[in-house]
Amino acid sequence: MAIITISRAAFSGVEALAEALAGELGYRLYSREELLSDAAREFNALQSELESALIHKPGLLEGRGLKKLRFVQCARATIAKAVRGDDMVYHGEAGHLLLGPLAHHLRVRAVVPNDARVANAMARCDMTRERATRYVAELDEKRSHWVKWMHGVDMNDPHSFDLMVNLGRIPAPSAMRLIVDTVRRDFRTTPESQKALDDLALQSEIRARVGVDEGIPDDRLDVVADGGIVTIRTTARFMADVSKIGAIAKQVAGVTEVRSALKE
Repeated sequence: MAIITISRAAFSGVEALAEALAGELGYRLYSREELLSDAAREFNALQSELESALIHKPGLLEGRGLKKLRFVQCARATIAKAVRGDDMVYHGEAGHLLLGPLAHHLRVRAVVPNDARVANAMARCDMTRERATRYVAELDEKRSHWVKWMHGVDMNDPHSFDLMVNLGRIPAPSAMRLIVDTVRRDFRTTPESQKALDDLALQSEIRARVGVDEGIPDDRLDVVADGGIVTIRTTARFMADVSKIGAIAKQVAGVTEVRSALKE
């Protein structure tokens, strides 16, 4: 089985495609809105702040954006936990980047003509065409800056995806069949890819739980999970925090051992 993430720009209207995919494959359906809601509940955070952290790069007064980075870790931990059982279609921004190129993760980019997106914005937000055009462009610019800041790549870089589908040229039923055929033929869980996902879920949850403790400078540490063994790497200056981080890590289900090491 596999995981499918469908990345789409704002007002693309690909929810129907995601629903059809999930129905055809018998997969669970998971949206960006559900991800934000689950992350807010799991980490006792404001959903509005989580949403902002997945759209906006830090402002001039936010420095390196540590608070936003912590919220991104919360989102990564939530989606990694949600997809551990495979058989899921996720639709929304950033899913392909939060999970990365796992062997059983099909990363789809759904491209929709800008005119259609503007029309969707007009209908959903009761805007004039001129205002909707500006709004869509502003959202694209903000998300492009965020992806560059957070992941160091262009939002539309084809190398970030396994399959790009132009819904302005390919009808939705044909696009669905293309995705279904691709995932069934070329994307399935292996013991190695499942372990990679389990490790990602574990280290992401630890990073998120450390992050909500604002007294720990978590931007100075790396957390690596390997089959239940967690290694915390930080600089000599922040080694005093390792015991506190270790105590947090030991409370996370699946952790069997915690080690510490100096970052090179």
